[in-house]
Amino acid sequence: MAEQRRSDTDTAAEHFLVVFPGYHRSWAAWIAYTLERHGHRTTQHRWDPPREVPLEDTLGDLLLSTGRVLLVLNDWFFELGPRPAGEWNDVLRGFVAAHADRFAAVNLTNRPLLPATAVLEPASLWALSEEAAEERLLIRLGLDRRRTPRALPTRARYPENRCEIWGEVPRRNPRFTGRDDLLTEIHESLADAERGASACTLLGMSGIGKTQLAAEYAHRFSTDYDLVWWVNSDDRNIQRDRLGELAVELDLPIGNEPGERIRAVRDVLRRGEPYGNWLVIFDGWDDCDGVNALLPQGAGHVLVTSRNRAWTEHTDVVEVPSFLRAESTAYLLRRAPHITATEADEVAAEFGDVPLPLVQAASWLGESRMEVPEYLRMVRERRLSTVDEPATGEGFPQSSMTSWSILLNRLRRSQPQAIDVLGLCTSFAPGRIPLGLIRAYPQTDLPEQLRWMATDLPAWTRALDTLVNYSVLTRETRGALGAEMGPHQESVHMHRLVHDIVSKLTSEESRAGHRRAVRTLLAEADPGNAADSRNWPRYAELLPHLEPSGALDSRQPRVRATVLNCLEYCMRSGEYSSGLELAQKIRDRWSRALDPLSRPMLDLTYHESYLMRSRGRFREAYELDRRLLERLRSAPRRDEIAELTTQGAVAGGLRYLGRYEEAYELQRQVLEGNDRLLGPDEAGTLSARHNLAVGLRLLGRYEEAYDLDLETLARRDNVLRARHINTLNSGNAVAHDLRLLGRYRDALARQEPLVRTHVQVLGPQHPQTLEARAQLTMCRRREGGHSQDLAPSMAGLLEQLARLRGREHYRTLAFVTNYGNYLREHGDLSQARDLIDEAEAGYRALLGPAHPVATGMLTNTALIMQAAGERAEALAMFESALAGLTSTLTGDHPWVLGCALNTASARNFNGRIPEAVELSRETLRRGRHVLGHEHPLTLSCQVALAADLRAAHEQEEAGKLEEDALLTLTRTLGAQHPHTISARQRTRPYWDFEAYLG
Repeated sequence: MAEQRRSDTDTAAEHFLVVFPGYHRSWAAWIAYTLERHGHRTTQHRWDPPREVPLEDTLGDLLLSTGRVLLVLNDWFFELGPRPAGEWNDVLRGFVAAHADRFAAVNLTNRPLLPATAVLEPASLWALSEEAAEERLLIRLGLDRRRTPRALPTRARYPENRCEIWGEVPRRNPRFTGRDDLLTEIHESLADAERGASACTLLGMSGIGKTQLAAEYAHRFSTDYDLVWWVNSDDRNIQRDRLGELAVELDLPIGNEPGERIRAVRDVLRRGEPYGNWLVIFDGWDDCDGVNALLPQGAGHVLVTSRNRAWTEHTDVVEVPSFLRAESTAYLLRRAPHITATEADEVAAEFGDVPLPLVQAASWLGESRMEVPEYLRMVRERRLSTVDEPATGEGFPQSSMTSWSILLNRLRRSQPQAIDVLGLCTSFAPGRIPLGLIRAYPQTDLPEQLRWMATDLPAWTRALDTLVNYSVLTRETRGALGAEMGPHQESVHMHRLVHDIVSKLTSEESRAGHRRAVRTLLAEADPGNAADSRNWPRYAELLPHLEPSGALDSRQPRVRATVLNCLEYCMRSGEYSSGLELAQKIRDRWSRALDPLSRPMLDLTYHESYLMRSRGRFREAYELDRRLLERLRSAPRRDEIAELTTQGAVAGGLRYLGRYEEAYELQRQVLEGNDRLLGPDEAGTLSARHNLAVGLRLLGRYEEAYDLDLETLARRDNVLRARHINTLNSGNAVAHDLRLLGRYRDALARQEPLVRTHVQVLGPQHPQTLEARAQLTMCRRREGGHSQDLAPSMAGLLEQLARLRGREHYRTLAFVTNYGNYLREHGDLSQARDLIDEAEAGYRALLGPAHPVATGMLTNTALIMQAAGERAEALAMFESALAGLTSTLTGDHPWVLGCALNTASARNFNGRIPEAVELSRETLRRGRHVLGHEHPLTLSCQVALAADLRAAHEQEEAGKLEEDALLTLTRTLGAQHPHTISARQRTRPYWDFEAYLG
């Protein structure tokens, strides 16, 4: 009988041994926590007694503990071992009944337990609130409730209360077996890691059970976390989209751009706000390129499953081995209870204790009730008789291929519709398969033999149930918990190895029909607008299935349109590497069947060249566009719009290659043509005008660029409205022009509100917002009133730009350059040298040493050398930069003038006074001609000439020049501007190079 409630005077603390199967760790933790709050001591004891040890002995060992033994029961508890039900009933009626005062139990299920369990009088905690469960636990143990429970250092969450955010973790496998020690090792690895570096990779071959292990970890230790998020990582686009979805769940105020969402998520996780205890699981992350841009850091934990040993360089690693033999046999005996322990051992040996084939074998034996000798005979005979049986690779037992063949043959006879569904799945990519598409779009023109899938729901359900029961597929869902789920959100998961094996065992004729059906479904599911970021999650889901379905080879216009839309999604969402890989595959297929000047091929080339330029592959992009332009010009029938679009792309390529004059002339023709054919306010014309201003800026024709950008801004404001992304981009361009014209206050006044609008419209981490913030940083630096506040903000912005595009990207390198120049200016020569060296090497590798930007970088390096006292070496580098820029640009280009200013300074410092005077005089003359008398660079040249004349003992001319320069600087920039103060203090002026590619 249950013990009576103890009196209020009986307050002695008791000790309880809480005994639980690993599956119910969270319940044991909560029970122990509850008892300790009420003044008692507990010890948690995970229990899985070996099958070969008599049950009475293992229960007797529990009684060696002091106090009472509390068993945490459900139907799973009595399958530990497993043992026959009769053995349990005998021991409960005998041994446990004899020691009833030492045993107590709670029950966690509403399913019936063994009859003899009644001796334990288990208190049912099934479906109770935390308060009710606590009350029932205390009553069962005859314990008083403390009026004021003890405060404990850590709280155990009630297991029925799932953590705040639970993101698509696979359903818990009720047949999960063993692995307790491995799960404990994973938990300890994460818990013991240094704060901010708690990441662990489960490493092992396909089929070894990594995903199941990660899912069980999430369920078993869920009470340790406030947030658990599962990221399918078989495909990079799906991975990024899924990680970015966490931003929506966290209600972060950002847009739909994946990179922006990911950065916001990583920032929130790093700060631990609002959740410090989080777990993010990346399942199937085999390609660890770009890991630093995705892997979260902070107080939470990261779990990765992978086959790639390169993860040893990034995280702690736990090797996932095959099952222990006891785990293998235990699983088989539970799944197929009609077999003996000896037979289970023989089956386990046949399949090498590898979990995936064991699961399939156990499913077969359990469903078919076939005897083990007959099953093994079929496997062995089939394997020996099939000479050309394909290999499975990765050390997978060959017998598994045979067992799958047997299963498929059985299904063909008993459930042919399940074979149709299975074949359809192999025409998608492995992993998550959006199989619900077939019911979401019932109007799809499917092959006759597959139409039942869209019309016969009972048959569809039976087929899926059969495949799930045989452990071929697992069901998944997309969508929020509790929300009504549409058909398109229904999905299944197919292990890559199962996908590979079933594909090899499926006839080519059947696969052709299935692939045709799948690519038709993909086209139906295409939202049709890749420019709308709200559609990007759908494109991320469709993208992995293009190649397996044969969509890349399809000649159907609608399928080709879907392929191009997926490519445009890569381009617009910043997935440049994936996009380039896809573009190459498309070109390989389409070029065999399509005219290079057909509309699909033209669109392919436009997207591909954009992606190439975005990745810094400027020469390849230029050649691709140039060849297309030649074909268009020589075509029998002219397509003027296509020619203009391609000319614009070629002009862009020329700008990136440093051929600024050619680019400008070609871009001017593009603008004239668009203006004539489309009108001044069409999108193509507005883009052409914007790009012509870029060319003028690169030529140093800043005033003309400013006038053109102002016109473009006004037109875009009128046509697109003020908050359109292109209008905002024109606003950036105008502020850039103003700064280059030396109108620093005007530039800052424009850029500050423009950045605020960028943040409101595009979000703080959008690529264009980051560029606007970089522009604002330069406006503040040049304006001079914020210079003491810039270092922290520049460091933070550089980190964000690097996360967005990588340190090697040309836009990141531009900011590295500006940050390095700023640090040199403020005395941090060591870090400045590191940054400038990094940027110079990056540009040289990207552009080649003769490119104007790569050449201009030399002057930044020389400025650091000169500041460090290496004057002779600095002079040689200045002279080299000046000669290089003069040969590639004109002598009147502002970059040449700035480099000449620095070179004259170095000549002076090295005692070559007459040469310094000569160069300074010529530079001032050119500066006044090109930039005007009041431009800051012109005035710097004037101050520099005065210094050189003073060194040459020509005091009168030096004094007049210096006095005039000071008056003009005071009037234009202000008496407290750094340029004015430096001139007044006779500090030699310098010019640092801003790397700019357009």
